[in-house]
Amino acid sequence: MPLNYSYVLNAVGGKDTLSPAYGEGIRMALGTLADCGDVDWLADARALDIPFNGPPDAVAAAFKEMATRWKLDINVVPAEGRKKELLIADMDSTIIGCECIDELADMAGIKPKVAEITERAMRGELDFESALRERVALLKGLPLESVARVYAERVRLNPGAKVLLRTMRANGAYCLLISGGFTYFTSRVAADAGFDGQQGNTLVDDGHALTGKVGEPILGRAAKLEALERAASERELDLFETMAIGDGANDLGMIQRAGLGVAYHAKPVVAEAAAAAITYGDLTGMLFLQGYREAEFVKG
Repeated sequence: MPLNYSYVLNAVGGKDTLSPAYGEGIRMALGTLADCGDVDWLADARALDIPFNGPPDAVAAAFKEMATRWKLDINVVPAEGRKKELLIADMDSTIIGCECIDELADMAGIKPKVAEITERAMRGELDFESALRERVALLKGLPLESVARVYAERVRLNPGAKVLLRTMRANGAYCLLISGGFTYFTSRVAADAGFDGQQGNTLVDDGHALTGKVGEPILGRAAKLEALERAASERELDLFETMAIGDGANDLGMIQRAGLGVAYHAKPVVAEAAAAAITYGDLTGMLFLQGYREAEFVKG
């Protein structure tokens, strides 16, 4: 990336959605707002960068309608320091494609009731800690075999998760999974996806079934932010060298504090507050945001 440009407009689509004509159209539109360079393709027909000098917030706002119309993830990031040294990621509906507590509730036959509380908490309408206690209380008596079935039958990594983790770790980054969900799942998902570490809440059981209690203190929004700051401090990293990704209101603290905070298929309150958003693409969009080329991806 030429050093005489301060910002980069990054555009990522689904497979084969970005033709050269689309790329040139984006460059021409950017050229009406700022001094910009040429299109730099990070992945043929999928992802591109265009460097520019100009007001980043105004450029980002101007491309919102185009992003929606063309179903592209279009974000503006600083040109310098794009590749991050620390990734902190939410689990449910971010690294995996479900909310584990809702799937546990389905096993107990009460999914609609619990899912409604989950949705309100994710939108920021309910205090996360109180909402978690309320939902876990409803799971009292659920056999541990049902917890194991949820992981075996319903927990699946979202597309691009393994490539994201393998590529960042191969380039020296530390990757931490942190969740308001439960360690039964975070420990397994972290191992499967390839995280360096993990944190979550604890479901209390009596050896046979859930007791309806959750271990205290509850890991919520403040704890996620603290985990980001602690992990950066332990590795002597400036927060600009970090990135965070999540989809719900309890992720906002870390998303807004990280050097690059990304909303992933997120609730509106999160998408509006985050510096960047992945709305249409998969988790490899996190690599394109950092300027990685598809040829640099570690796929297996």
